[in-house]
Amino acid sequence: MWLLVTIAVFFLSRWIARKLNSPFANPLLISIGIIIPVLMLLKVPYETYELDNLWVNYMLQPAVVALAYPLYEQLPQIRANWKIIMLACGVGSVLSMLTTGIIAALMNVDIALIAALMGKSVTTPIAMEVANNLGGEPAIAAIMVLLVGVFGAIVAYPIYNLLNITHPIARGLTMGNVSHALGTATCAEKDQKDAAFSSLALVVCGVITSVLAPSLFAFVLWFVH
Repeated sequence: MWLLVTIAVFFLSRWIARKLNSPFANPLLISIGIIIPVLMLLKVPYETYELDNLWVNYMLQPAVVALAYPLYEQLPQIRANWKIIMLACGVGSVLSMLTTGIIAALMNVDIALIAALMGKSVTTPIAMEVANNLGGEPAIAAIMVLLVGVFGAIVAYPIYNLLNITHPIARGLTMGNVSHALGTATCAEKDQKDAAFSSLALVVCGVITSVLAPSLFAFVLWFVH
């Protein structure tokens, strides 16, 4: 039953988003705004909802793999611009972790929470594993990934338009760098070239974050103490 409700809400949310034509009318936010009140009103446990939607969870993996197709279409540009791609992803990943960790530490945030925040700008499975390895709470990491992804999906294109950023490499790399899969999905709706470079950044930043997170976490703790 709840699988059918989820699918119906998804199509309804997309219809509302198209009608409103606003960056704030994000289908994910609309879906959350519908599903959660319904579950609370009917007193349906989350475990029941999750069990009915296992099929959707299973489809997430092939959906992410499908993002490789636009990536394949842009291989010539990727080969020609691999240096700037690696530089952008490297600098973006390092700055994301350092700024988050240092700001949180200066605010006297608990070390376990800092560990959970370090991987906020990569996709959920990687962020949860990073948090777990650093001694943080994976569930908090997952929530932060969702919030960052939704925020990027909402504000990125208005910022691009405001600053007249039109190149697909610039738009795609920045989106994948900070807003991971949710941002990439937004790119796929706007421009396939943006989506290709966002997919690439999503993967590269995930690898860089996995490798460097322990060292940068140790640096953050040293820096504030």
